[in-house]
Amino acid sequence: MSVIKVMDEVLANKIAAGEVVEKCASVVKELVENSIDAGATEIKVELIDSGTKEIKVIDNGKGMDADDATLAFSRHATSKINDEDDLFRLNTLGFRGEALASIASVSKVDLKTSTGEIGTHVVLNGGKIITNEKGDARKGTIICVSELFYNTPARLKHLKSLYSELANITDYMNKLSLSRPDIRFSLSNNGNNILMTDGSGNILKAIKSIYGSDVAKKMLEIKGENADYEIKGYISSPEVHRSSRNNMITLVNGRIVRNQDINRVINDSYHSYKPDNRYPITVIHITVDPSVIDVNIHPTKMDIKFSKMDTLLELIKESIVKTISHRNLIPEVKIREPRPKYEEITLDLARNESDIKDEEIIVNDFNEDENVTYEEDVAGDIVMENTETYDKVEEDTMPEMYPVGLVHGTYIICQNEKGMYIIDQHAAKERCNYELFKKQMGSPNVASTPLLFPITIELSNSEFMILKENMHILRNLKFNIEEFGINSVIIKEHPAWLPNNNIEDTIRKIIEIVIATEKNFDIEKFNEKVATMMSCKKAIKANMNITMEEMEALITDLRKCKNPYNCPHGRPTTIFYSNYDLEKLFKRSGFDNIK
Repeated sequence: MSVIKVMDEVLANKIAAGEVVEKCASVVKELVENSIDAGATEIKVELIDSGTKEIKVIDNGKGMDADDATLAFSRHATSKINDEDDLFRLNTLGFRGEALASIASVSKVDLKTSTGEIGTHVVLNGGKIITNEKGDARKGTIICVSELFYNTPARLKHLKSLYSELANITDYMNKLSLSRPDIRFSLSNNGNNILMTDGSGNILKAIKSIYGSDVAKKMLEIKGENADYEIKGYISSPEVHRSSRNNMITLVNGRIVRNQDINRVINDSYHSYKPDNRYPITVIHITVDPSVIDVNIHPTKMDIKFSKMDTLLELIKESIVKTISHRNLIPEVKIREPRPKYEEITLDLARNESDIKDEEIIVNDFNEDENVTYEEDVAGDIVMENTETYDKVEEDTMPEMYPVGLVHGTYIICQNEKGMYIIDQHAAKERCNYELFKKQMGSPNVASTPLLFPITIELSNSEFMILKENMHILRNLKFNIEEFGINSVIIKEHPAWLPNNNIEDTIRKIIEIVIATEKNFDIEKFNEKVATMMSCKKAIKANMNITMEEMEALITDLRKCKNPYNCPHGRPTTIFYSNYDLEKLFKRSGFDNIK
């Protein structure tokens, strides 16, 4: 007797739902993408209890006739592709034909749809059609999914809190509104509006509706193309960053995707312009021939395979570096008029805790232990803004300034006709050292210094084997290093740019960097790490008084740097007070008769 049987269609759909319908946000994603594929220009998403009780999606798309309205809930039924060749030229968000069948199998569905003529009303419970009748003739589709996972208790039990489910849905809708700014989106929960875009096609307006006007003002437009890819979009000025990668949004042919390699390259492109543990806000649209990519990797369709990944990563890096370099990135201190402390401040349930904390921060962490929050901003405190309008790239990005004194042996006070500048002498010297060391490490003719007493370093056997394979890296940097007994090396010479104090400790740290990066060794990243470490060691320390001549020399060196605005760790070197804001601080603006 045969023990292998073909599964019932409802059972098969429930199993498929395990991959397609993971949470409430999965349902929203599939339904809204169907609306987009149907040509909708206006899409409303209405939730009850974060979607756990009900998810309703209303669109003005082309709708379905009576036959399609029922056939759409059959497994592998789709209008997006006709044959195998269509998989290589996909222009729609959906194509697998699994979503509606999977959703219907684990919920109760009420569908009203029409092509503009006779409408259709279909009701399903657990994937079985209960009602199929004529409906109204409103063109478009209204689909309501309620009691999600009512017949799969194990899945229902593992739904997250209402707060988390709503945060996931909001996050997806935010990204979708950035991918399609030409569509008017609205999202509400229990009657409370969360998101509303105007569908004007302006990406900056969509960014403003999500992140606010302060962030939108500091977004920089990027463009680039090569033989295979075209990219365009907006990236944040280096002073605007968040604690998670979630705001690095990548879109491929209008599809929201996740790709660690792309995120890594975007973040690396900001190296030394921001702290390493913070991430920029980016909205990058990638246009590519569908035949170059494969979106049929996972039912969620958020993972994509690129056939020419290296050229894409290179294009993204070049475009970002070109956009943020050679600009005046000195933060300007702006004085805002005080307002009532809690005037019109509302925090919606949909914003997750990490994003709320990030969005409250108006100023970058200039002092790593202090943050200026949104609450402080509305109380009338000082906030930082970028002075650059980004309309043009200036040749002389760091303005000329003249030192007048030193505060606490740490901050150099400068002035010019525009206002007052405050320079962190340690951060400024770090930047100068960093660029000098990067240049010297890339030069094969760098000088070396013999050691009076050679240094012997013992390693574990595994560390010694790694170092032995990469000994040429240190020799290229003018280290005279040789094997010395079992699991030991001896250093007889070192590059001239190494600091004279704590030579052994510095060499040990350089060797540790070589060993730590042995699996994916990259000479450029190695040089970055060594230069960053060395620049800090040789920089002027805080609380160290320097002469006026030394201040002038430091400012001259800083102005010659490619990026004079940040130390290698991403902290700012300089901040600026305009003449107007100084007068405003002392209540002089508006009193022209005061001298």
